[in-house]
Amino acid sequence: MELSTLSNILYKLKIANQELTAAFERETGFSLTRYQLLHILQTQTRCTQNQLQTELLIDSAAVTRHLKILEDKGFVNRTRNKDNNREIFVELTEKARQDLASCADKHDQDQASLGIHLTTAEATQLVSLLTKLIQ
Repeated sequence: MELSTLSNILYKLKIANQELTAAFERETGFSLTRYQLLHILQTQTRCTQNQLQTELLIDSAAVTRHLKILEDKGFVNRTRNKDNNREIFVELTEKARQDLASCADKHDQDQASLGIHLTTAEATQLVSLLTKLIQ
């Protein structure tokens, strides 16, 4: 692959990221990282901050900042592990579960509101290609 082709791909990814992230935040009221964090907690019920850091591929300070914001808004509870005081467990509140369900219902019905017009096959292929790029 030529350097100019790679540069073009990377630039288009950057623009797509900026536009889609802004649209996602406008439509859902969640930053993309916080939504993904909440989604992880929704599927795993309870986990540690370190597990979230590993799953999200961000540093521990960023996880802490996101969790502080989510805790202040009543979306997560954090508790220290009684057996290991350095470990912090995180879990969703009922408010978060209700808001996530409402958000999912709204946007499952109208994905065009996010400006994304991909078929299921295209979305699957895109996820596969992006995963390959990340690895």
